[in-house]
Amino acid sequence: MTHYSKILLRFSALFALLGAFLGSHMAGAGSLAFKTVHAHILVVGWLTLFAWAVYYKIFTPAKTIIATLHVWSAIIGSIGLTSGMWLYYVRPFDLADGFVTVFFIVGGSILLVSFALFAALTFMKAENEG
Repeated sequence: MTHYSKILLRFSALFALLGAFLGSHMAGAGSLAFKTVHAHILVVGWLTLFAWAVYYKIFTPAKTIIATLHVWSAIIGSIGLTSGMWLYYVRPFDLADGFVTVFFIVGGSILLVSFALFAALTFMKAENEG
């Protein structure tokens, strides 16, 4: 399961870099256009994925299918939520409102599933627990 830790840590680092870049851009531009996206990139992408990376470094869940589903839904959901949020609030492209809304909702829903899977994992016995 330490490979899950490394995967989550790497995605966390990418989100941290993107969040810091957006914050720097907003400061330089004197605009808060990205404030919601910036905040979610840092909280969901950087902090949450980092916390889950630490969890997998410390614990080895006995139910590997749930852990696998958790890790990939966390990554896909974090990307989906934050990119959907960007499309929804910033409107960088002329995409249909329905598509943008559904994209945003699906990304957030996948992330919500990852939170539920993580909660379930914390109540299951880990291999390295006594």
